[in-house]
Amino acid sequence: MKLRLPNTYVLLVSLLALIALATWIVPGGRFETALVNGKTLIIPGTFHLVEARPQGFAAFLTAPIKGFVEAALIIGFVLVVGGAFAVLQKTEAIDALIKSVARAHQRSALVRALVIPVFVTLFSLGGASFGMAEEAIPFVLIFIPLALALKLDTLTGVAIPFVGSQIGFATAFLNPFNVGVAQGIAGVPMFSGLGYRALCWALATGLTIAFLQWWAARIRRDPTLSPTYEADQARRAEMDLAAFEQFAGMTQRHKTVLALFAGSLLVMIGGVVRLGWYIEEIAALFLVMAVSVGLVARLSADEFMAAFLHGARDLVGTALVIALAKGTVILLREGQIIDTLLNALAPLVASEQPVFAAHKMFLIQSVVNFFIHSGTGQAALTMPIMAPLADLVGLTRQTAVLAFQLGELTTPIIPTSGITVGVLALARLPLGTWMRWMLPLQALYLLMALLLLSWPALQRWT
Repeated sequence: MKLRLPNTYVLLVSLLALIALATWIVPGGRFETALVNGKTLIIPGTFHLVEARPQGFAAFLTAPIKGFVEAALIIGFVLVVGGAFAVLQKTEAIDALIKSVARAHQRSALVRALVIPVFVTLFSLGGASFGMAEEAIPFVLIFIPLALALKLDTLTGVAIPFVGSQIGFATAFLNPFNVGVAQGIAGVPMFSGLGYRALCWALATGLTIAFLQWWAARIRRDPTLSPTYEADQARRAEMDLAAFEQFAGMTQRHKTVLALFAGSLLVMIGGVVRLGWYIEEIAALFLVMAVSVGLVARLSADEFMAAFLHGARDLVGTALVIALAKGTVILLREGQIIDTLLNALAPLVASEQPVFAAHKMFLIQSVVNFFIHSGTGQAALTMPIMAPLADLVGLTRQTAVLAFQLGELTTPIIPTSGITVGVLALARLPLGTWMRWMLPLQALYLLMALLLLSWPALQRWT
């Protein structure tokens, strides 16, 4: 009998029930707060007990609805952005870009040498900018044959789109689904700290490229070193390499759509940095982008709305996760035990050195990521706790957001992730084989995350 791990919804509903029960057991407590630079911050050392307010069955049932109400802005934002990017995907411009480079590899030695760096960078940019995650799954079917044609292996073909996009997601600098939501909840300006996050992204992407280039050099010298060598030989015998040449190339329409997308990202950066844009303005920009690319791609009104609604519908589950996660915070707040839990958690994270406090916060987020691997859902669940906890242990809330992000570096190897399991199933790649191959790279990611968190902790990064 196989062990079936509960999904995110079951975990969150169970957590709601546990929190409701905890309000009958845990004593109520409260910290004094102060308004500093427009933000309400906890004053360390001011915790005191107050009367608890136990939450009953009715409160348990109504918490998710209240969560929808309190998180309405974030939920609306997620649905609009999801719809906008579905329209972008409907134009097939991004797919055309990738296929163009894939075809060019057969004609140029330089392109063959740059395949791994270029494609990993593209997928990583997708994760860092518009939250590319599940969207990378179908590209596995393109990159496994491409890798085999380049005398590489299935592992490389899976890693380019999958690890590339996941690393971009974990070190994102413009991703509205994790950075935007987390910063909104933490009370820091949306997409602030852009420069350091871009540095984190560049280092993580560069590390991934270096590892894959090293592995590619080994496999080209001795293909039998690959754990998938025998399976790869069978795949090569079945492959139709001429399929790469069937693509007609990017059209002017594809190029215009990509230019509009890139221009929208630049406008968003300018709006956030110079004009202080927040969720409403960014959502409006993505809506304008969707309409613009729809017009350029000559999508009919029916095609546009079908694509937009499909993208929004795919994120209804994410909206429910946000509402459930917000419901847990509502129960904690109305039961008056959230400050009690913060007071108990603070000694576990606190350290004489703020660097170690940041490291411990990152490790906690990594554990949470095993159970809640939705970036948006995890932000909605953990940031209401981690942001004020940062106040207590001498960290900035910006550092807490970065610790949350880097906790998602474990996603490529966690068996509870639907993306991970889906990719490996599509690639016909055993989980054990994949995890053993990924362990050295995951160790490098761990070391990198600890180093990247050290500077913000020491410098009081805001």
